[in-house]
Amino acid sequence: MSTIFAPSSGLPPAAIAVIRISGPHAFAAARALAGELPVPREARLRTLRDAAGDHLDTALVLVFPAPNTATGEDLVELHVHGGRGVVAAVEAALAVQPGLRRAEPGEFTRRALTNGRIDLAEAEGLGDLLSAETDLQRRAALAMADGSLSRRIATWRAALLGLAARLEASLDFADEADVDPVLLDGIRDEGRAIAVEIDATLSIPSVDRLRDGIRVVLAGPPNSGKSTLLNALARREAAIVSPIAGTTRDRIEVPVARDGIPFVLTDTAGLRDAAGDAIEAIGIDRASQAIAGADLVLWLGDEPPAEPMLWIHARTDLPGRLVKPAGAVLSVSAETGEGVEQLWALLTSRAASLIPGASDMALNQRQRTHCAEALEALQDLGSHDDLIVADALRRANVALARITGDVGIEAMLDALFARFCIGK
Repeated sequence: MSTIFAPSSGLPPAAIAVIRISGPHAFAAARALAGELPVPREARLRTLRDAAGDHLDTALVLVFPAPNTATGEDLVELHVHGGRGVVAAVEAALAVQPGLRRAEPGEFTRRALTNGRIDLAEAEGLGDLLSAETDLQRRAALAMADGSLSRRIATWRAALLGLAARLEASLDFADEADVDPVLLDGIRDEGRAIAVEIDATLSIPSVDRLRDGIRVVLAGPPNSGKSTLLNALARREAAIVSPIAGTTRDRIEVPVARDGIPFVLTDTAGLRDAAGDAIEAIGIDRASQAIAGADLVLWLGDEPPAEPMLWIHARTDLPGRLVKPAGAVLSVSAETGEGVEQLWALLTSRAASLIPGASDMALNQRQRTHCAEALEALQDLGSHDDLIVADALRRANVALARITGDVGIEAMLDALFARFCIGK
């Protein structure tokens, strides 16, 4: 296996840059630059030189022998000055060392997974932690990266394996006097108790909304104040505002965090008959798609919405629009700011039921799919056929194993690690 290297700290310039080296040639490569290496896990100051003997930098060097390292391999960290020139020079000196190459995105973490330092669920949590922008995102990702889900899955799997072993013993050795018959009803009851726990976990809102944001779509006819309200909610001029009907032709998406909750606000084309305008017709079609995929829809039309939406009485600063119609949930003026804070309070209140709480065990869509497979398999525990019950326990165990990557993970690893940074 090749030895990889990359900066694991932020992009230079910075006060300090940490260059990580991992693999079988890590110690030799570090020794070529720094000379005698310090004892493991003790930072020591060393002068780094390239193959020609030129002084590259004075750096702290730390050595971590396998297998108790972040990647499970021999690992070295070079803490150098964080200027672009310094980092580039040290990387260039490493690149010419035998067996070394620059790391690919997520490759350090992928090696940690391959070498059993973390499992797949922990790797997904780490990926979310790297991209977390709000405190709720951080908490959910940290719980996953710290192995909370992995420990729960391990508990479920251990219980299912125990039930399967008891049932298999009954099936294989029931005719032997030294093996007590397994009470099938007891196995069913214990299996159903696990199914109840899995179902309760599935009832928690998905972490995907917390990661990707609550999708709030502003909809209504042309000139109903959608773009103006979007700008007021985003507190910047994100959308063009014009009295000309049909100004917004495409969806405009603006990410906003409010009270720690991530939102994606979407301005859409006004809904009306496009009257032969092919471009506007495309915009209206995209508006309809956005509405269909929204978590919350703000309807700004003067007539009640035909579908369940939050009817907002907008533009209350204009003549004749002071009185809120019956059925509208809120009056808002983006021009004066009236009702904008109340609208945010309404959105955050509705969003709270769509995202997991700080202490919840939240799953992403992949994890939810495999939990649902396990739950479906456990429905067969009601069978009177011992072999069907045994197969149900086996299928449930395999589905749960896929969550932590014990089986069937190769197909999705490339997509997972592609969103990691180079040094992670």
